[in-house]
Amino acid sequence: MSGLALAVAVPVLSLCSALPAWAGSALAAWRINRSGALELRTPPGTSIEAFFEEGRGLVGPRLWIDLPGAPSRSCSVRGNGAIREVRVGRPSDNTTRLVVEFRPGTKLDPAQLRLVGTSADRWQMELGSGVSGLDPFGEGDLDAPSTPSWRARPPAAVVPSGPMPSVEGLPSVPVGRYKVVIDPGHGGPDPGAVGINGLRETDVVLDVSLQVAQILQAKGVQVLLTRTSEVDVDLPPRVALANNSRADLFLSIHANALSMSRPDVNGIETFYFQDGPSRRLAEAVQLQMLRVSPGSPDRGARPGRFFVIRRTVMPAALAEMGFVTGQLDSPRLADPAFRRRIAVAIATGLLNYLVANP
Repeated sequence: MSGLALAVAVPVLSLCSALPAWAGSALAAWRINRSGALELRTPPGTSIEAFFEEGRGLVGPRLWIDLPGAPSRSCSVRGNGAIREVRVGRPSDNTTRLVVEFRPGTKLDPAQLRLVGTSADRWQMELGSGVSGLDPFGEGDLDAPSTPSWRARPPAAVVPSGPMPSVEGLPSVPVGRYKVVIDPGHGGPDPGAVGINGLRETDVVLDVSLQVAQILQAKGVQVLLTRTSEVDVDLPPRVALANNSRADLFLSIHANALSMSRPDVNGIETFYFQDGPSRRLAEAVQLQMLRVSPGSPDRGARPGRFFVIRRTVMPAALAEMGFVTGQLDSPRLADPAFRRRIAVAIATGLLNYLVANP
């Protein structure tokens, strides 16, 4: 969660009624459940942001969620226990803000506040043990049938990011035979590394990952993504998705960084945990990335102990596409055309591995 303190100016015009005040916005339903978790329902693919502000003195802490679309009016629902009030308002012409205000003295740990996408149209944030034991309350139909989980999304559900890269000339594998998990690193309030001109790792890796997924799907590979939008997914759920789905391959996609005072450091590297299939996978991806990045140093396919490649049970690798702090790599990573090329390269590496290791 972000510790950024923003002013919450949400006028309370009326109580929420049977007709949702947020009609026209991306907020379909919300609820505080008995265990002290905030649950939301939105249209599939909605991008939302979460913020937290610590309380002081007679003012309790509060968190708020911003969603696309403006509500028709503002409203307020009185809480119970540690929660004083929940408000829905309109901070700008095209934003819905849901504010959860806590009573003074309520202790929340910002590091534990994670808004996680639990399916294509469901979100959940655990508020901590100090907010449990509530009488549940909320607005809208949160128990409506869920859109199929992103863990089982059909290929058409992956949202394109820019033009579809060409798949002509790429290796072919039997349609439907393989399942691959693509893990875009970081996300949501965790942007990963931030480099030259404010280039954020999360923006680069999500764009490339979605394109890799498109390419693989076009070649008949079933693809699961650990996230498809700017949400925060912890490391264990990423591993659990891969292991529970019995995927054939796992690839985590990242961008590297060093100090902003070292723009001379550039290069591409791919990590594996164990020799054997994982090493061959890392080498296949590394080779293809280098081919579309002339002049970028080859930092090699190397052993690494990253959680997501150490705990997955299938061949797994973690690719670092270049340095967002590098004077050579950063402009490339910021270029949509280069992102398309490296997405094709990564997909080619994965396909080459599958062809060579049927």
